[in-house]
Amino acid sequence: MSTLNVNGREHTVDVDPGTPILWALRDSLGMTGTKFGCGAALCGACVIHLDGQAVPSCVTPLSAAEGKKIMTIEAVTDGSDRVGAAVHAAWVKHDVAQCGYCQSGQIMSATAFLKSLPRGKQPSAAEIDSAMVGNICRCGTYARIRAAVADAARALA
Repeated sequence: MSTLNVNGREHTVDVDPGTPILWALRDSLGMTGTKFGCGAALCGACVIHLDGQAVPSCVTPLSAAEGKKIMTIEAVTDGSDRVGAAVHAAWVKHDVAQCGYCQSGQIMSATAFLKSLPRGKQPSAAEIDSAMVGNICRCGTYARIRAAVADAARALA
C-alpha cells in the first residue's frame, strides 16, 4: 500500500512501489489525463509535476513519490493554478492542439518551465524550445506551442 498526495488530496493505492506513477494514476485512481506514450521517458506525453518539477511518470516509480506532491493535468488546468490557467488559456488561444494526444504533457512541461522563471521574465524562443525539448508532438505544432508559451509568459508578467 502506498499513500500518494495527488492534486492536494491523499490517496491510498494497493500497487507495488516499483510501479510507474503513470499506472497508479490511470489504473488505480482513474485519472486518465496523463497519457501513456512511449514508456521510456522519450516523448513527454506522461509528464506530471513531482514537487513542482516536470517528470516523466512512465518511468518514475511510486516509491519516488513518497512524501512528495504529485500534480497532474487535471489540477493544472482546473483554473486554480495561476500559471496552469495562463498556459491552458494560451493553448486554446493559439489553437495548439491538433490530435491532442501530447497536449497534457506539453502543458505540464510548459507550466513547470514558466513557474521556474523569475516573475516577469520573458523567455526567448530558444529558452522555450530548450524547456520543451522532452515533449514530442507528432503533428508538428511546435510553432504554436512556442507562441503559446511566450503568450502565457506575457500574461503572467
